[in-house]
Amino acid sequence: MNIGMHDFGSSVFGRSLMTMGRGLKSTQQKMERQETRDRQVAFFEKQKENLKNVKCETVEEIARKLELFHSYEDQIAAAKAAYNNEQMWHMMDESREIGEKIAEAVEKSKPKTPEERMEDLAEEAAGTESGGMLEELDEVMEEALELQEEMQDVQQEMTQENLRKEAAVNAQKAAGEEADLQEAVVYHPFDIKV
Repeated sequence: MNIGMHDFGSSVFGRSLMTMGRGLKSTQQKMERQETRDRQVAFFEKQKENLKNVKCETVEEIARKLELFHSYEDQIAAAKAAYNNEQMWHMMDESREIGEKIAEAVEKSKPKTPEERMEDLAEEAAGTESGGMLEELDEVMEEALELQEEMQDVQQEMTQENLRKEAAVNAQKAAGEEADLQEAVVYHPFDIKV
């Protein structure tokens, strides 16, 4: 089974795939399988060549020589068939590895967020990749942001607490006014005869 990608290497993307293919694990395994197949085929071809030097005087010896010859031919065909079967699996493995490499390349080439670009610019301006004053400044800024968030939370809690207290005071005033109204309205029975 031979699968080729003709003229695919001419594109820019194709060139990067071709250079990636040299270092792939599946490509190395393919080379090992090819070497194993070639060694097996060479061994049995040599055995067939050695059969030419064997002298046969009886019909049984000729039959044995012919049987060995067919056996070697079968062994060669089996080695090639095994390689072809493994090659199908290799193509799937290689495709998966290339896909993973492409996914990594796509991930690296994604546009950066404004925050990431600012970090890159800051690192570039400071001349350091990690550590240094820039990193300390980032930590201080993060702590300041955390403190600001905490202050906002406390302020919200205080505002909510004040609203609760004001609501309780208003409820008490309303209850008091209602009690005063009930006291002011006293029922006085009167009888009128007409």
